[in-house]
Amino acid sequence: MCGIFAVCHDPSRPCAKYDLEQAKEHSLRQYHRGPDCRGSYVHPESGDILCHERLAIMDLSCVQPLMGSSEHHQVVHNGEIYNHAALRKNELADKQLRTTCDSEVIIFLYEKLRDGSFCNLLDGVFAFALICDGEFMAARDPLGVKQMYYGVDKEGRYFFSNEMKSIEDITGQTKLAPFPPGHFYQPGKGFVRYYQPLWFDHRLCTKDADLTLLRQTLIDATTKRLMSDAPIAILLSGGLDSSLVSAIAAREMRRLGLPIHSFAVGVDGNSPDAIAARKVAQFIGTDHHEVHFTLEEGIAIIDKLVWHLETYDVTSIRASTPMYILSEYIRKMGIKVVLSGEGSDEIFGGYLYFHNAPNEEEFQKETIERVLHLYTADCLRADKSCMAHSVEVRVPFLDKKFLDVSIMTKPHDKQPKAFMGRNVEKYLIRKAFDVEEDPYLPQEILWRQKEQFSDGVGYSWIDGLMNFCASQITDEELATAPSSFPINTPHSKEALYMRKIFHKHFPSDEAARTVRKWIPKWQANQDPSGRASLVHVNSISNASDKPTPTSIPLGRTQHA
Repeated sequence: MCGIFAVCHDPSRPCAKYDLEQAKEHSLRQYHRGPDCRGSYVHPESGDILCHERLAIMDLSCVQPLMGSSEHHQVVHNGEIYNHAALRKNELADKQLRTTCDSEVIIFLYEKLRDGSFCNLLDGVFAFALICDGEFMAARDPLGVKQMYYGVDKEGRYFFSNEMKSIEDITGQTKLAPFPPGHFYQPGKGFVRYYQPLWFDHRLCTKDADLTLLRQTLIDATTKRLMSDAPIAILLSGGLDSSLVSAIAAREMRRLGLPIHSFAVGVDGNSPDAIAARKVAQFIGTDHHEVHFTLEEGIAIIDKLVWHLETYDVTSIRASTPMYILSEYIRKMGIKVVLSGEGSDEIFGGYLYFHNAPNEEEFQKETIERVLHLYTADCLRADKSCMAHSVEVRVPFLDKKFLDVSIMTKPHDKQPKAFMGRNVEKYLIRKAFDVEEDPYLPQEILWRQKEQFSDGVGYSWIDGLMNFCASQITDEELATAPSSFPINTPHSKEALYMRKIFHKHFPSDEAARTVRKWIPKWQANQDPSGRASLVHVNSISNASDKPTPTSIPLGRTQHA
């Protein structure tokens, strides 16, 4: 994980070369993404620039930009290429690579193929920019797990960066937007889509469920994400998705002889997720750590958090607060990499509003829509709230092979199914891991009802935050919000409070347009909290659906 910043001069629009020292200053705004070392390169003829802030994960000694077979072939990369060893052995067998860093394969693949579609050979997540014999290319991974933005100034120069803060205030900016996932950019070609799986067309998702294949593909996706030369751990919220990833990872880490640390966060020890996480940690045998925070501590970091997140979306800010607090604690322990469960709810229709889908086709279309916009929501939240403290998040559910297996399964098999007296969301993935011999999880966790992460850390966090924001915004301010913020006008006092903070840090209209607000479908209440769904309301009286508090010894308990 790292921070990249790049400048491309379009040959069709001759202009003055951008200053390297200025580029390095812009790049430095992402220092939190890569505090271990930094480097830069400028091409002597084109003037194109690559800057890099490095968080060393693979081959801890090397520095980026990384050179190809010539000194004028260079790449900067943020992310991980999990199949880099196989690429070295096969496609690049005739090349002399100099490091064991996964990023190095990118520049050598481009040298060999000179076609941006080589991105389809990369199994991993990435935001990168390269220069090869004066040719420039930038690309983003298939779903946008890694964050990336681009801007264009009035001279026609293109700027690329992991975070908007590095390019938002460049003089004469005429364009600022998220770099589209699954695309590469080259001068003269513009943005070209390279990732086009069959499941883009919901009508082709007709395969029967294969529980064995589904289970094994997630196991493989999780196992490959343990690749690291730096300490690695598990985010264990207590929900189904993080619990499955934790159970799989713990088995492999134990086989490899690695220490197994898991981490949970909550406003107190009795939050729904904290209770469940303890049970899972005991069951799978991790050294479990809990971090607790108060309402006041959460509110105190909102301003800084919005600067890191670069969004005013209420859902993202609510859920990012505990993740931001937890990642700070994790980094202080010397851990640089964590596994997490993002993506499952989108793939399998896990949010409670999916119970209300009018038919199978609409259910499937909505899951695909949510997956394709993860880069504006959960992927953004996970990446930026953790990289604020130089912690890399890896997400097995968004593995390309797992996506092909899970999304191509027909919607009938993924919709909520009856289990023990109620309809259960994500039935398919639960059933895939419901094995009698050597079970992965306790039954009460495997079949537990979904809690939104921001709810699960403790209901008092959301309720307290809403009340605080209401006390900070007057009725008159809310009434005039349409004129103050005509782009994505906030419609609640909480949303307006967040929007004012965002505007302070990122005042341009272009910055405001980069944010995509999410509102759940098929329910009257538009609040994104899972508790707003009647499915949640109708089930809370069923005690059998809730794990009961238990006294389980923890590795550590830390107050924020």
